[in-house]
Amino acid sequence: MKPTLLVLAAGMGSRYGGLKQMDGVGPCGETIIDYSIYDAVQAGFGKVVYVVREYFKDQMEAHCKEKYGNVKCLDGTPLEFVFVTQELNKIPAEFTLNPERVKPWGTAHAVQMAADVIKEPFAVINGDDFYGKESFKILGDWLRAHENTQGQYCLVGFQLDHTLSESGGVSRGICERDANNMLTKVEECHEIQREADGNCYGNNSVTGETHVQFDASAPVSMNMWGFTPDYFRKSGELFVDFLKQNINELKKEYYIPFAVDHMIRQGTGSCEVLLTPSHWFGVTFKEDRPAVVAKFQELAENKVYPSPLYE
Repeated sequence: MKPTLLVLAAGMGSRYGGLKQMDGVGPCGETIIDYSIYDAVQAGFGKVVYVVREYFKDQMEAHCKEKYGNVKCLDGTPLEFVFVTQELNKIPAEFTLNPERVKPWGTAHAVQMAADVIKEPFAVINGDDFYGKESFKILGDWLRAHENTQGQYCLVGFQLDHTLSESGGVSRGICERDANNMLTKVEECHEIQREADGNCYGNNSVTGETHVQFDASAPVSMNMWGFTPDYFRKSGELFVDFLKQNINELKKEYYIPFAVDHMIRQGTGSCEVLLTPSHWFGVTFKEDRPAVVAKFQELAENKVYPSPLYE
């Protein structure tokens, strides 16, 4: 069984100033998604599903055809690509969209857009984040091992100090887990950064405390998940409940952690935290770009990746 990679690439990049998904940050113009797909193929994935917006779908398809047209899976078969779109009006028929709403419905809604095209265990990642090849290997192995299970999901947990930014404080979902490494909750914390004493400090949005010291080795969620196909049905039902309460809200979003948390509390799903040694990095603002370019240059020079990545 070859798992599928679901790439969330519908973000418009408003803070960044353009489509991050198409920005060439590698030594030969590679995008961050290019590296994720390379790592996924090496980890045994067989299909890539993109969630995009309709207005740049053709551009993304052309990019994929150009970059990955000759890419083969580990078994020698061609890597398969599918594109689905996330739009505000893609909601259950019993609901009427508020015409004043412009904000997307969130990451869990984006995942639902792929319900008709994914029938096997699958990973979910952000299109503008670099996760590292070890993370894809760990996740791919887990997905293959859970081909015939239901209600068992996973989250790749990155060490907090492997995800910090050099340019300021960041928001991170700090994972709480039990003795069996099963997720109990994700606690959103903000303005986390390493200070002069070498420790990590930030604000806890749940307790309201500010300048709290965090364990630098604590696992955090960077939106890298593993699901079996039954997730779609359960998440779809939760989305209906969400819309019943929020259909007229202009900014409320349906997020993956919200859906997973409900499944854990309802006893309909569990989520294992898979620890990765990889260092995460990504581009949120234009100011982040030079550091990301330098990191990919270093990876190429150290022969971690070929350059160019694709021939």
